[in-house]
Amino acid sequence: MNGVHPTAIVSPAAELAPDVQVGPYAVIGPDVEIGSGTRIGAHTVVSGPTRIGRDNRIYPHASIGDDPQDKKYAGERTRLEIGDGNTIREFCTINRGTVQDGAVTRIGNDNWLMAYVHIAHDCQLGDHIILANNTSLAGHVHMEDWVICSGFAAVHQFCRIGAHSFLGPYVGMTRDVPPYMMVVGTPPQPRGINAEGLKRRGFSPEQIRNVKEAARILYRSGLRLAEAMERLEALSAAQPELGILVEFLRRSERGIIR
Repeated sequence: MNGVHPTAIVSPAAELAPDVQVGPYAVIGPDVEIGSGTRIGAHTVVSGPTRIGRDNRIYPHASIGDDPQDKKYAGERTRLEIGDGNTIREFCTINRGTVQDGAVTRIGNDNWLMAYVHIAHDCQLGDHIILANNTSLAGHVHMEDWVICSGFAAVHQFCRIGAHSFLGPYVGMTRDVPPYMMVVGTPPQPRGINAEGLKRRGFSPEQIRNVKEAARILYRSGLRLAEAMERLEALSAAQPELGILVEFLRRSERGIIR
């Protein structure tokens, strides 16, 4: 393959599209599939079972698809799935799943993972996510679309981070973060909604006002959580942008930051 550097090691049991580029001293193991247009940086190691889609850019020294860092792992066959159009910067580590969960770690499309990001076993990431340098996700974290995590943010295992939310630098999340919310500080505290992010994504002024009012009901009305949910459910019939917030609250198991 013309795009594979002569010092790279590519297993005969790996499947690479003809135009995949593999940099110097990279290692591609067996049971790895890499789609068209993807570039693998120098010294990167990709272990299988791993499926990587189209047009991804993986920078040097990343470790992709190696064993989960879980003492219960005993060599079971688990996998990593990465979608299309992702940017994975230097020294990122992304582990496969475990059989105690769904046996798969999954990353969607068009995500931006900056240097030294760690994504542990069984994490499920959506699309258009930005994880700044040294963000760390423990096992079983679910992160919805359009989340932004600032540098050194950390998320405890089994937490869920809702769509369009923003985590500030150095926050340590041990509870779920509802959609749209901005969380900052140590200890982390909700500080309104991610209004600037919503503007950039085309939310109308009316929709942003509706989300702000929903946050007020949830955090500043003095209502108990069940009471706030009832009011939000009633509003969501005429304000569909609140639908993802109501559904998130229904499914929260760890409890939300509040």
